[in-house]
Amino acid sequence: MFKLVTGHWSLVTNKKGMALVLVLMVLVIITAMIVEFSYGVYIGTGALYNWQSSQRLSLLARSGIQVSLKTISDMKASYPYTYPGVIEMPVVVTHGHTPLQEDSDGIIHVRIEDENSKFNINSIVYPNGTLNENAFNSFKRLLSYFSVDPEVADRITDWIDPDSEPRLSDSENNAKNAPLDSLDELLLIKGVDRSTYDKISPYLTVYGNGLININSAAIPVLMCLSDTITEELAEGIIRYRDIIPFEDTSRIVKVAGLETTGQSLIGRITVKGTYFRIISSATTKGVKRIVDSVLEISGGTPTVKYWKEI
Repeated sequence: MFKLVTGHWSLVTNKKGMALVLVLMVLVIITAMIVEFSYGVYIGTGALYNWQSSQRLSLLARSGIQVSLKTISDMKASYPYTYPGVIEMPVVVTHGHTPLQEDSDGIIHVRIEDENSKFNINSIVYPNGTLNENAFNSFKRLLSYFSVDPEVADRITDWIDPDSEPRLSDSENNAKNAPLDSLDELLLIKGVDRSTYDKISPYLTVYGNGLININSAAIPVLMCLSDTITEELAEGIIRYRDIIPFEDTSRIVKVAGLETTGQSLIGRITVKGTYFRIISSATTKGVKRIVDSVLEISGGTPTVKYWKEI
């Protein structure tokens, strides 16, 4: 009888121990579920906040484009020239005055670049497919300034021109035979590695009418206009426009040393930009949105040539 009681007590004890273990296991599982749920809510809330901030910043960055358009339009209406070539406008934004959340501060930074201050790489081939000798030679001078192999000019020409006749033995291999849509296409062309691209791309564009704005062009671009324009003469152009921007192209001959050469540039230069790259970035609390655009502004409604949001 004693043994039965003892066995019964042992069985009861074991059952209670198992029940305790089960209860502890259930508590562990429930705790893990609560932690996972809380973490999911935290991550979801953070993602939602970032998404909301991103959307507000996108609107804010776009508003930076509109402010830039107003600035350019006012400038073009007030002056017969475009100067300088680059305008940067950082703007601190406080709550209550922007699409940002009421407890947020933000910064808009706008950069406006005159695309006519750069050399239009597509201009080396006329729209009818024939070679533009003046532009081709200008581009070779630009390459020479940066000590880049002049054969690159031939390869790019074959990439753009519509025919299949190679200027070099292999320069028509896989050629596009059409104008470049963006500068990064240059990296697809033999002879243009990343180092070369980084050197020349700041002075190139695929937009515009091919005219170079002497009020905004940098020294390498000014020098590429003629083999008689030395770095010293290019610096003279910059000193002149810093005092009195060129109001019309004929005034180029007023720069000392350009009395003759300046006259030969008429028809290839301008004093007013018509294509502008506008980069507007909006930032708050580590979240950033960028709108990169190129617009044609020559009167009337601006025309969007390129638009990218990051």
